[in-house]
Amino acid sequence: MDLISDIKAIIQAPKETAIRAVDHERTLMYWKVGQRIFEEEQVGKDRAEYGLYLTQLIAEQLEPEFGSGFSRRQIELFRQFYRQFPIANTLYSQLSWSQYKLLIRLDTQDKREFYIAETVKNNWTVRQLERQINSSLWERLLLSNDRESVLAVARSEQNPSDAKEIIKDPMYLEFLGLKKGNHLIMRRI
Repeated sequence: MDLISDIKAIIQAPKETAIRAVDHERTLMYWKVGQRIFEEEQVGKDRAEYGLYLTQLIAEQLEPEFGSGFSRRQIELFRQFYRQFPIANTLYSQLSWSQYKLLIRLDTQDKREFYIAETVKNNWTVRQLERQINSSLWERLLLSNDRESVLAVARSEQNPSDAKEIIKDPMYLEFLGLKKGNHLIMRRI
């Protein structure tokens, strides 16, 4: 029945929007943490040595209270995130933190901008973005005489995106103050 399908879609849409909004807020929080660390480092005398000490100190203080999402490696990722994306207004609400983690590892700004544009345009999931990066889509396009054919193949691999995939990330649950085994919350979403 079309009526029931329409009502289900009406119910589901705000849930998907809420999940994406929370993930975007988490991403902004990580950006702000990275910004604050970077600003502190600029005051430090020996940046490399001070940076290692600083990320370790922050992790030791935050991880017990906020969980593994604030390990030393994660703190370093936040700092790197800010350095790769120094203007908060350039962050895309359509991209998840997991997608940004893939993007900050890319070696050039042009490559990052390309994958951001394609991810937003094609609504790629984290796995799809990772697959396109690992298959060297950027490099294949640069070498190809038929760019549209290469892009068509990449786009045909697209599967429907489901915002619920975001909440499977344990750091997302920690961000919300939920425990990994909290099945009641997961069933309701």
